[in-house]
Amino acid sequence: MALFRRTAPSQPSQAETSMSKRKVCFLFGLLCVSILLGGRAVPQEAALAPTGASGEKPTLVQASMCASLKEGSPCNPGAAFSVSQGKVLCFSSFDPVPRKTFILHSWFHRDVLITRQKLTLNPPRWSTYSTIQLREADKGPWRVEIEDHDARLIEVLRFSITD
Repeated sequence: MALFRRTAPSQPSQAETSMSKRKVCFLFGLLCVSILLGGRAVPQEAALAPTGASGEKPTLVQASMCASLKEGSPCNPGAAFSVSQGKVLCFSSFDPVPRKTFILHSWFHRDVLITRQKLTLNPPRWSTYSTIQLREADKGPWRVEIEDHDARLIEVLRFSITD
């Protein structure tokens, strides 16, 4: 009594043969295209690097310290502000903005970092601002460093808080 039965190998069906031929043709076509296009490897850094004439970085077109904003524009810009105003703003305008990114406004009082505010920029152009509330202790020299998303310095604005 035989427990196992031996059968002759079956022949592939016409559908299986057709599918195999299509796979071989597809792979051959892929090989030909890669040879024709040069098929050279691109380093990852080059593949991720920004392209375009502007280097894909936002361009700062206006930066100013001001007392307030009116209809999205700086109002009463200056280099000296009274503590009695209660606040001061750093306004930044970028055109173009190639892609969504962010900038930093770093506020320094007497060369000590007081606050760093992250502000979003959206295409195609964008204006934004940061602000601080003023106190008596804030009198003296200030600066705001505007930096890109890689913390590279774009602009420095200097101003003073007075009586």
